[in-house]
Amino acid sequence: MYITPALIATISILIHFTTSNCCFGLKVALFSTAGITRRNIESLSKRRMSTTTISSSTTEKATVSSSVLNEFRSKLSSLGLDAYLIPSDDPHLSEYVASAYGRRAYISGFDGSAGTALVFDNSAYLWTDSRYFNQANQQLGSDWKLMKDRLVETPTIPKFLADKALAKYEKDGIPLKVGIDPFVHSNSFVKELQEGFIVSEEKVVGEVVSLENNLVDEVWNDRPALPSSPFRVHPLKYAGMSVADKISLVQEKLRKEKAVLLVFSALDDIAYLFNVRANDIDCNPVGLSYATVHIEKGATLYCNPDKVTSADVMKHFTDASVQIAPYDQIIEDLKGIPSKEKVWIDCNKTNFAIASLMPKKQLLDKTNPIVYMKACKNEAELEGMRLAHLVDGIAMAKFISWLEEEVQKRPVDEMEIHEKLTAERAKQPGFFEPSFPTIAGVGSNGAIIHYCAKNDSLLKKLDLTQPILIDSGGQFEYGTTDVTRTWFFGSPSDISHEFKDMYTAVLKCNIMLDTSIFPENTAGCAIDAFARRHLWLKQRDYGHGTGHGVGAALNVHEGPMSISPRFKNLEPLKPNHIVSNEPGFYLDGKYGIRIENLCEVVSLDRKEGDDKSFLKFQKITLIPIQKDLILIEEMSQEELDWLDEYHLDVWQKVGPQLEDGSKEKQWLQRMCSKIDRKQ
Repeated sequence: MYITPALIATISILIHFTTSNCCFGLKVALFSTAGITRRNIESLSKRRMSTTTISSSTTEKATVSSSVLNEFRSKLSSLGLDAYLIPSDDPHLSEYVASAYGRRAYISGFDGSAGTALVFDNSAYLWTDSRYFNQANQQLGSDWKLMKDRLVETPTIPKFLADKALAKYEKDGIPLKVGIDPFVHSNSFVKELQEGFIVSEEKVVGEVVSLENNLVDEVWNDRPALPSSPFRVHPLKYAGMSVADKISLVQEKLRKEKAVLLVFSALDDIAYLFNVRANDIDCNPVGLSYATVHIEKGATLYCNPDKVTSADVMKHFTDASVQIAPYDQIIEDLKGIPSKEKVWIDCNKTNFAIASLMPKKQLLDKTNPIVYMKACKNEAELEGMRLAHLVDGIAMAKFISWLEEEVQKRPVDEMEIHEKLTAERAKQPGFFEPSFPTIAGVGSNGAIIHYCAKNDSLLKKLDLTQPILIDSGGQFEYGTTDVTRTWFFGSPSDISHEFKDMYTAVLKCNIMLDTSIFPENTAGCAIDAFARRHLWLKQRDYGHGTGHGVGAALNVHEGPMSISPRFKNLEPLKPNHIVSNEPGFYLDGKYGIRIENLCEVVSLDRKEGDDKSFLKFQKITLIPIQKDLILIEEMSQEELDWLDEYHLDVWQKVGPQLEDGSKEKQWLQRMCSKIDRKQ
């Protein structure tokens, strides 16, 4: 449905100014999106961006009692709201967030990284994708209904709310009022909500209500403090391009688009642009900030002053002529942009409060150029990523050889497995932290795709009777790793033929994608089926994507490309992309299997007379794949050759780094030996 500017202007948005310390509320009805932000966003931002008004107490992510949910609903009622949306996001729409922004986890009890809660006065819903169906079913209480996102029978949130609004309007003639925090929803999502409420020019059945305070914060008494870790310089030898050169490239793009300013909100974009890293979010080396690049005046970083106090960081920014401003000053600076100047904002990656500062006629809504620069690694970044995977291979050889030996003596619980693995990685030079919370799922826990072990009733111990799925990675100064292997340390004859059959199918899927050759400008969705073929032949499948981009000493999940069946993402795979290859199979209540390598996308030599280039994958993960779980009769000779060649590469690169005669080198040699083709 095409929405005209005149029709948009008829949408009534209510802004409620409420505080926990005041007994009054100011209610203002406005009739244009631009009007909302230009009149009220500065006041709103000063309250919402403050780092001094939040308790520093720590909070467990546990199921909130019905009494707290009732208190939350009382807040809804007092504001005249019918519903309130609680996403996973922080003001920068991050995939993983600092604990202070774990509002959806707090109110619902579901602590997966993706999901949106919707609370009504007498019902509550949680949308999440297939990675988390099992986990959500276990964590959500009886007050909540799981909405299995992306299934055909599950409506999207905008469609669900539009239907609710229409039903309410037809029943009593009153629009449905849905409250939001405008700093934690993308501009494009809010626009979709608004448009869904428009039945005709005369009939608007719902209203999006932006609140000054996040409503969850008003019932979250011990909310953690906002993080304020200092920035550190990411060395040029690993970044491969200076800050000044990156800013110049952005300015060239601004000239081409005839825009004067580009606004950055995504934290990894900002870290990449300025060659800095921080620790504001666990496992993600980023810091809370905004940034802008002006076509003439250069770059400005908006952040807490405590983040740039060290001499080397100050010199780093000074040398690149980067201005430093307070975090919340971005609101005032954007409001001061002359009305005739075009401002570039990626509305899919920017919150509604920030993006709405720009009237439509002033706004260039387009993916920012840093997204593409960051995805296509330069040679220094590629070398850093290769080094990270070499040291990761060393750490994993030491860890798995220990685990295999230890489990012969005693059961080892999943939390100890995580701790020991992290400790081995920490011994490697340049290690900072895991790149995501380790997934170590024994037996049925392996079927929980993003399982994270805790000291609770789900915690299992690994013994000789159950397999374990271990998905883990490290953040090193020079690169980021992500690898999954499925292991079984009992006698191969003690595990079921069904398990071996599915393990073999998953490996065949991995090999089929790894060996694919495809033309340039091919989107990931066009080759996703290659990684599913051998599971489909058995009428099996997996619910997650096959591959994601990976940052260079940055976030473990990075766009814009992916390998998945989501046909909306048509971003082509390009040389110097790094993507994962991770097919899997999960049998609820029994086990999970996943085999994951990271791969570079590389160009093949163009054949004479061809007018098209072709691409392939080149593995950078250096960790062996367990051979005695494979059904040899199901493998082709080419697939067995692939396995032997991969293990030879692992042995030749990792073996020399291990001490002669050590148990880890003996283990690696055994794991990388040629497979017995006569089994």
